[in-house]
Amino acid sequence: MPPSVLIVDDSEFMRSLLREILADDYEIVAEGENGVEALELYREHEPDLVMMDIVMPIRDGIEATTAITDSDPDARVIMCTSVGQEEKMKMAVKAGANGYITKPFQKPSVLEAIEDVVPA
Repeated sequence: MPPSVLIVDDSEFMRSLLREILADDYEIVAEGENGVEALELYREHEPDLVMMDIVMPIRDGIEATTAITDSDPDARVIMCTSVGQEEKMKMAVKAGANGYITKPFQKPSVLEAIEDVVPA
């Protein structure tokens, strides 16, 4: 059974891009638009991996990652960030993120980041 993935990004375009990249090798169990949905969907689906945008409305990806990793220390989260957000990336790693990818996404780098975090 392929690893399950939760995609959280406030941009429908970015979610669909990640869906396309992951469709062949992973099971997308749910998608959310903000950090509040991220936590709810994580609890509901308990995915193997969360692809989490950093900058989102209501609750950002760093707060959501903190909440998820507090509730499940084994949670695996890869942050999706724009170029130039190094400071936010450091905060995300402190919050419990396992890795990150930079927009615009390239399929090889996305899959490589996931392989580093999710054991085959």
